[in-house]
Amino acid sequence: MDWWPKLIPIAVAALILSLRWWRGRGLRRLRFETLWVVPVIVTVVAVALFGSMPPTGWGWAVCAISAVAGLTLGWQRGRLMHIEIDPETHRLSHRQSPAAFLFLFGLLAARTVLKEVMAEGGASALHMSATTLTDAFMALGWGLIVAHRAEMFVRARALLAAARPRV
Repeated sequence: MDWWPKLIPIAVAALILSLRWWRGRGLRRLRFETLWVVPVIVTVVAVALFGSMPPTGWGWAVCAISAVAGLTLGWQRGRLMHIEIDPETHRLSHRQSPAAFLFLFGLLAARTVLKEVMAEGGASALHMSATTLTDAFMALGWGLIVAHRAEMFVRARALLAAARPRV
């Protein structure tokens, strides 16, 4: 039964993606004033993790490249989100576009493939330790979350400014 350990993560990923697709169909309220909370929490956690066991040598370069990749991918994901404003109440709403969902699916698939490659000896071929790989994924995740929220914040602020009457 060596297929069982591989089946569980696939089933969990399918369940999570199904829930994301189902929840992403309708409009959800966008709380403009709280978009900064999650990036701050993730930044504090990342700084704490990097502070407790900082990368060494080339690990910093790998983490920097991962952070830049995360910022780029997060910005793209944020750009794919639909943001709408009610002209009367100025209430912001957002909806995940099908392209944003497919983008998220692609990121998950790329992560799974990379994990399998690294498990089959890819980490040793790249002369990477598990700690460096973990740090790189943390930097990637940090970049994804921060850029995604920042992109949505900038667009939401512009929509609010355009909708408010000039005094």
